[in-house]
Amino acid sequence: MTGALSPAAVVLRIFLPFAAGYFLSYLYRTINAVLSPYLVAELGLSATDLGLLTSVYFLTFAAFQLPLGVLLDRFGPRRVEATLLLFAAAGAGMFAFGGGLVELVVGRGLIGLGVSACLMASFKAFVLWFPAARLPAVNGWVLAAGGLGALAATAPVETALRLTDWRGLFAGLAGLSFAVALCLVLAVPEQRRNPAPPDGWRAQWRGVGDIFRDRAFWTIAPSSVVSQASFLAVQGLWAGPWLRDVAGLDRTMAADYLFWIAAAMVGGFLGMGQLTYRLSRYGIPPVAVAAGGMALFMFVQLALLFEWGPLLPLWMSFGFFGTSGVLNYAILTQAFPPALAGRVNTALNLLVFVAAFAGQWGMGAIIDRWPAAGGGYAAPGYRLAFGLALALQLLSWAWLLAKSPDRRV
Repeated sequence: MTGALSPAAVVLRIFLPFAAGYFLSYLYRTINAVLSPYLVAELGLSATDLGLLTSVYFLTFAAFQLPLGVLLDRFGPRRVEATLLLFAAAGAGMFAFGGGLVELVVGRGLIGLGVSACLMASFKAFVLWFPAARLPAVNGWVLAAGGLGALAATAPVETALRLTDWRGLFAGLAGLSFAVALCLVLAVPEQRRNPAPPDGWRAQWRGVGDIFRDRAFWTIAPSSVVSQASFLAVQGLWAGPWLRDVAGLDRTMAADYLFWIAAAMVGGFLGMGQLTYRLSRYGIPPVAVAAGGMALFMFVQLALLFEWGPLLPLWMSFGFFGTSGVLNYAILTQAFPPALAGRVNTALNLLVFVAAFAGQWGMGAIIDRWPAAGGGYAAPGYRLAFGLALALQLLSWAWLLAKSPDRRV
């Protein structure tokens, strides 16, 4: 560790505040999978409306990724994340008290902007405060904290809705977002391990351009983008309606399934990273592990499309192997100089979340074409929406296999 802080203080004052931010980010990201029937009932939303309302989080999140990388390098993770979380608090408040679709879309967009730094700021802070040898483990734990946020957005949210409505829930989240921002300001010290002063603004933006022109980036990025976008679109919204409309589960049982999907995702974040580390000791490159995990993820989706086997194990496998694309963040940063690491991650994040926005909204537009007689939507709409996502994953996976002989990755 650096500075005068003890190891315990670093955990309490560095890791936990940033982990709390990422917990909130993932809770916001996935909460509409449980809230969707309540939003539809009160606001009369179509599947397209619901897809737009949920996916606008991804759009504003993505839009801020490139400036975020520059700001993190220039002003530090503490200040940037604390400031942005105030936007999340404002967005949650607007979502809680909005009277119609437009107000809720704006509020959710502000939430996406407000939590856009939570993971990247964590990674940046850990580089400053933890030894390099500890970074893979610490990064895995903060990803697991996000998984706990996804867990909280399932059955616990359904339980909370017995005590309040969705508006009261978002009012509480607004207060919690403000509290985490305050915690970051008061608890996290100024960075102690400060590298050389950053380049000027123009040079930093030239670095972003260099990333997007690099062959290694376009070797790895497409498979990660399509795989992660598909996972986020389904897990963050459409899994819940599918469980109710296609599998015929009631709201409580659907929330329980979503809980176990999120639990499996936590296991995937921790397990896939450890597996990659162990296999690398036997000469198996990380890109091979990522490709294998994405292949299993596609097989699980195919099994879900045709309902081959018990649903809960299949959906849990979806949650576990859906994390495989995250491995590509670490793989890509190794193909670039360390000074570009933050901008490499945010460049990839930009593409992932733009694709997640398009995928989640686009799935809604497709599902909307097959309304069911008794309410909800029919299985063919889900099958087409999920099947198109699977086809795109297969194409990007084939691209990865064809191009991965480039040994820089």
